[in-house]
Amino acid sequence: MVARIKRNDTVQVVSGKDKGKSGSVIKTVPKKGKVLVKDVAIITRHVKPRRQGETGGIKKEESFIDISNVMPVCTSCNKPTRVGATVVDNANKRMCKRCKEVF
Repeated sequence: MVARIKRNDTVQVVSGKDKGKSGSVIKTVPKKGKVLVKDVAIITRHVKPRRQGETGGIKKEESFIDISNVMPVCTSCNKPTRVGATVVDNANKRMCKRCKEVF
């Protein structure tokens, strides 16, 4: 089985409050079906200082979003696309359903 979305892929959000935004994948959690995308789903976190000399405050950071809410962007046609699987040199590769290019 070929993973639909991997780390460092460029993805576009297709539903939710950040619809239309795009960014690169920082982290994936396949068992929970979640991804962490750079500059998408920004939340505000109030942080207390835990050690002496550490500063607390209000920090903004990305939160996980559902993997079904993002679509990978093809590297050749630069459009969000569905991903198919194909065999190239005895290895499974991901294929763009739009332009049939392997990425």
